[in-house]
Amino acid sequence: MMRKCHLNTCPVGVATQDPELRKKFEGKPEHIINYFFLLAEEIRSIMARLGIRRFQDLVGRADLLAPSSKPVNPKAALLDLTAMILSDPNADPRPTKEQPPFPYGERLESKVIELVQPVIDGKIKQLELEWQKIRNVDRTFGATLSYYISLAYNEKGLPSNSIHIRLRGSAGQSFCAFLAHGVTVTLEGDANDYVGKGLSGGEIIIRPSPQAPPEFRTEKSVIVGNVCLYGATSGRMFVCGQTGERFAVRNSGSTAVCEGVGDHGCEYMTGGTVVILGATGRNFAAGMSGGIAYVLERNWGFRQKCNMETIDLDPVSDKNDILFLHGLLSEFLEKTGSATAAELLSNWPACTREFIKVFPKEYRKALEDIKVKSPKFLQYQASLDNDYKEEENERTIVTRQHSVDPDPRVDDIEDTLPDPNMNSKILRRLLDKKKGFTRYRRIKTSYRKAEKRMTDWNEIYDYKEVRRGIQVQAARCMDCGVPFCQSQYGCPLGNVIPKWNDLVFQDNWREALEQLLQTNNFPEFTGRVCPAPCEGACVLSIIEKSVTIKNIECTIIDYGFEQGWIKPDIPDNRTFNG
Repeated sequence: MMRKCHLNTCPVGVATQDPELRKKFEGKPEHIINYFFLLAEEIRSIMARLGIRRFQDLVGRADLLAPSSKPVNPKAALLDLTAMILSDPNADPRPTKEQPPFPYGERLESKVIELVQPVIDGKIKQLELEWQKIRNVDRTFGATLSYYISLAYNEKGLPSNSIHIRLRGSAGQSFCAFLAHGVTVTLEGDANDYVGKGLSGGEIIIRPSPQAPPEFRTEKSVIVGNVCLYGATSGRMFVCGQTGERFAVRNSGSTAVCEGVGDHGCEYMTGGTVVILGATGRNFAAGMSGGIAYVLERNWGFRQKCNMETIDLDPVSDKNDILFLHGLLSEFLEKTGSATAAELLSNWPACTREFIKVFPKEYRKALEDIKVKSPKFLQYQASLDNDYKEEENERTIVTRQHSVDPDPRVDDIEDTLPDPNMNSKILRRLLDKKKGFTRYRRIKTSYRKAEKRMTDWNEIYDYKEVRRGIQVQAARCMDCGVPFCQSQYGCPLGNVIPKWNDLVFQDNWREALEQLLQTNNFPEFTGRVCPAPCEGACVLSIIEKSVTIKNIECTIIDYGFEQGWIKPDIPDNRTFNG
């Protein structure tokens, strides 16, 4: 499982539109047709043995089921499945095709639509509904109302604050899904999963019930379920409490404020703004390519929980960010009465030091490209200090002189490393880590010349030359979802190979050494004599030559010795028994 479907870099050419990668796919439609044909033939033979003519006649036939006498897992023999396959001899085994009538008119939303119909018809401009009772069986509340609004006004929706609906209770799944512009829904209580799914311009306000006990703390209580704001395109959502997992996944334009999120928050987010006034779960911002997130950090370990592959973490110091946050928190406090927001605003702007700005790298680059073309930005750039201008000029010159054409394949390592003294930070900007496995060739390290090796006891490899191109070789690692290189089929020591490969690419040698030494006590030895089964297990070897794992391992430890990071740990007392 490569897990590269969303990156357009599928190495076997299935989930990609890249013509070079699609050449890797050797399958044909006829293979699938033949598979299903053979599958259907086998099913027909089994049904014939059972005396069944149609597939539909198998539905409900529990009398034809029996536990396997030889289960694949021996533990399965310990299970008693009698109750699951027991059938009623008096019941009709044939499945019914009649569907029970759906009580559409009895739905809460149907009654709400009748009340707000004058606004949709344009007879009145605004309408506020008094408190309505909602239950968890009321699912997708707001979706049907938004359908009727879109029929009359298309995706533009109604003017702002045209309809305000107030609810109390526990909302069912997909509360306010696809809520249209002009509709505001306030819920006092809690909601299930998928709140605001596909939000399309509406506004959702969720706060605890006024009957909650005084000791109830919103910042430590989950008030909505998982996958809220999934695929939202516009609108606003204010949650006075914590949310579940996968909050704002694939959000592309909505604005949200909450007091904490579970795992995988802001995953694959492409736009919009999210403000989190509490702790987050692990794997935050995985695959995030757009939008901005502001996260309050009070020793909750946020930095360790972030997926740093596509994002940068910045302090909130820009005046525009501070003004925007102040306005959004003021609105959040007004609409939800959040105690956390009140405390922050009472200590404004000093508390902005506690916020971290999650800024996607590609989004930052796109914004910088827009600013470069702007006359105002050119004036601003002219006023920068000399140090910053020198750094930018150096990067621009190197980029122009040593830029890599994204289309042709790099045939020689020298094409990628024209200057051995090039700053590693600039080099990382030039290298393509995402498609490095297709653009850069594996460089086979050659021995030093024999006439030189015969005169000394030095290494037979020139490891300084190896280190010169090691970042390019590290860029060939695909970061595959199942790294067989560190599994039982690869490294017998369980070295966390993808981790220190990426650290070498980032020029973080000290951390790479610490990761290596966690599982390997003698990398200076294994890096030279090991037969490298990890390279044989490398997933890249399916389509190309594997990553040069052995050379990278040896380079890490040699560099550690050169820098003096490897020091002898002499015992205080010796037993002399060894």
